[in-house]
Amino acid sequence: MQRVPRWSIHLALVVICFFMLIPFYWVLKTSVAGENIFAYPPSLVPKDPHPFYFIDVWYDIPFARFFLNSVVVVTIVIVLNLVFNAMAGYALTRDFAGKKAILFVLLSCMMIPFQATIIPAYLITAKMGLLNTYLGLALPEVSHIICILVFKANFEAVPKSLVEAARIDGVPEWKIVYKIMLPLSKPAIATNIVFSFVWTWNHFLWPLIIISDQDMQTLPLGLSYFLSYFEDTTGALYAFCVMVLAPTVFVFLMVQRQFIQGLTSGSTKG
Repeated sequence: MQRVPRWSIHLALVVICFFMLIPFYWVLKTSVAGENIFAYPPSLVPKDPHPFYFIDVWYDIPFARFFLNSVVVVTIVIVLNLVFNAMAGYALTRDFAGKKAILFVLLSCMMIPFQATIIPAYLITAKMGLLNTYLGLALPEVSHIICILVFKANFEAVPKSLVEAARIDGVPEWKIVYKIMLPLSKPAIATNIVFSFVWTWNHFLWPLIIISDQDMQTLPLGLSYFLSYFEDTTGALYAFCVMVLAPTVFVFLMVQRQFIQGLTSGSTKG
């Protein structure tokens, strides 16, 4: 069977990427020009581009406060995700009674939508006195099953001889995780960071439920606030979207190679 030339595959991927990037270019173009997005024929190049819409977003609403809140919550979530997911993933690499049952339960829980658990989550958060707090915002996101499984797959790829040698030297289990396993599992760390960042950064429903103080609102709630109080905001709205999207794109580009390795770890095992 004749193999497909590599250049043709690359050409096809370039064409697909071009069409996928068109919406992003359109958002960026509108954010610096504010043209009518329904105009026909549409203009491909912005006319008289300017940064005024970005300035309007920054000063007309407390964007800096919303941004700070999102950064604080995302930081808490990423740190706690790395701690809890790493410990859980390492535990699932060991042999113990009931391991298959626990894996079955974890996989089953992935089919339960967050909306089905949001009422008990709210009641627990309120009982703990964490409404309108950063920790309350981060609580439902501190661990994800898919991230646990990613750590499990990466930890299983680490030679067991290293772990056994550490145990012989008297190293406690928690140090084995954070001194040996984690430094050798950078793809899993990158995957956890990307997933935790994107899911928390874009989360709207949970902050909407537990936040009543405007000073504690995150960027998704800030976008809702922006749309509620301003009219004729096509250019400013797109500028807001660009400012919210930029950190996500930056984080992904920084760790994209490790992110892909983390997702594919263990996929070639027999």
